[in-house]
Amino acid sequence: MRRRPTLALLAILLALAVAGVVPGVAQDKPRSGGELVFVVPSEPPSCDGHQEETFGVTHPVAPHYNTLLRVDPNDKTGTKPVGDLAESWTVSKDQLTYTFKIRKGVKFHDGSEMTSKDIKASYDKILKPPAGVKSLRKEAYEAIASIDAPDPTTFVVKLKYPEGSILLNLASPWNFIYKADILAKDPHYYEKHIMGTGPFKFVEHVKGSHWIGKKNPDYWDKGKPYLDGYRAIFISNSAAQVAAIRGERAMIQFRGFSPPERDQLQQALGAKLTVQESPWDCVNFVSMHHEKKPFDDKRVRRALSLALDRYEGSKALSKITLVKDVAGIVVPGTPWATPPAELEKLAGYGKDIAANRAEAKRLLKEAGAENLSFTYKNRGVAMPYEPLAVWVIDQWRQIGVTVKQEVVEAAAYYATLRGGDFEVAADFQCGFIVEPDLDIYKFQSASISHANYSRYEDKTLDDLFVKQARAIDAEERKKALRAFEKRLLDEEVHYIYTLQWHRIIPHSAKMRGWTITPSHYLNQQLDTVWLTD
Repeated sequence: MRRRPTLALLAILLALAVAGVVPGVAQDKPRSGGELVFVVPSEPPSCDGHQEETFGVTHPVAPHYNTLLRVDPNDKTGTKPVGDLAESWTVSKDQLTYTFKIRKGVKFHDGSEMTSKDIKASYDKILKPPAGVKSLRKEAYEAIASIDAPDPTTFVVKLKYPEGSILLNLASPWNFIYKADILAKDPHYYEKHIMGTGPFKFVEHVKGSHWIGKKNPDYWDKGKPYLDGYRAIFISNSAAQVAAIRGERAMIQFRGFSPPERDQLQQALGAKLTVQESPWDCVNFVSMHHEKKPFDDKRVRRALSLALDRYEGSKALSKITLVKDVAGIVVPGTPWATPPAELEKLAGYGKDIAANRAEAKRLLKEAGAENLSFTYKNRGVAMPYEPLAVWVIDQWRQIGVTVKQEVVEAAAYYATLRGGDFEVAADFQCGFIVEPDLDIYKFQSASISHANYSRYEDKTLDDLFVKQARAIDAEERKKALRAFEKRLLDEEVHYIYTLQWHRIIPHSAKMRGWTITPSHYLNQQLDTVWLTD
């Protein structure tokens, strides 16, 4: 005999219903149909994920493709690899050979069958791109000795040495699997064309307007995707993006909004809006040109870091822009992050700001730089670069340093950093997966990392990078990471970390099945997304 629910239980269920989290009701079961309309603030420079690094590619283009592995779309930490085109895999005892069993029956959108030959051809393009073809991530696979496709359903990766990050590296959302026959004829084909195995087929791209994908009825993961299709609309202006969500002309913008924008949308839409938040695998830091005086002196660099009151800065800036957490080299709240108490031991992370600034002034005087002045070059992007620049310049003023800001237009900013045309400059790093190898590779010596804009050589740091990358034991790796962090931010102060970004995604409550992660490049295949009535 069924028991009738008590009044107390009914009250709890009612409260959960208001919050939109009633367990086990029909509304929580995915339903098919509908078109997801979302905003993309940036257009793709090309369609080739192997050679691009902007979310303007992954957001509209990723739904057309699969990857070998992917990050679990339900994992909020963005650190759990699962199979995509790989059905399963095994690892040899010496951890040097990874053998992937590839799904059968997967078809490209032209109806041809996908096999391990296509996976090998795609990785050949990433690892050893043909002349004239760019691959932005080939350095991330230095540990790979060889790849092979011995039969249509087997893909083998052999390593030169054990590497703890290899599975997450192979789960990169950029590593779209392309058709081998097409690549053999034209390795540039995918820069302008789409031909994948993903949950959605390409319909059209109208530059400056929209990108449309439609449901792939022959998708290998039966029952998915749930959506009939999607429409990405390109809107660069942030106020216009907010207006599109507020006016319900779009359901979501997957990169992120600022706290005031979130509050504005909540006030306008109320229960029609759901908000998901997460630490963000993006951080702004300060590059100091080590080949220019006085920034070749670590006392000067240390003083500039000691001047920053990161804790008070977090309180103020998190109310107006995309930054929030005080962090070290790994995203807070994820498996490799430094505990806050340990972080406080690093230069500029102690909470006695008066003592920090007194030490900063002493160091500047000792270095003969007590009247230090310089130009701070900043990237011409409003959020969070503008408010962060105002903050750091004010912090430096409080130790007697005079700073002039020069804003460089966003499209030209990489040329400024790469060309070394600066003394001190805003720099940043956004990871596509929360994995130390991918988040800290740029800090190796400039002879190794072309993204090291501070331009130093530090063999000790390089050795620590290799040590943590090759560590299989988790505790051993944590020790190496802490040593790397101390060397980078405290002993040498090669870079100055400011504050970790904080990702805020307000979206229509009708959109279900999407989980926020610390990376705005992840979870964009849209195969799990569905819409309520």
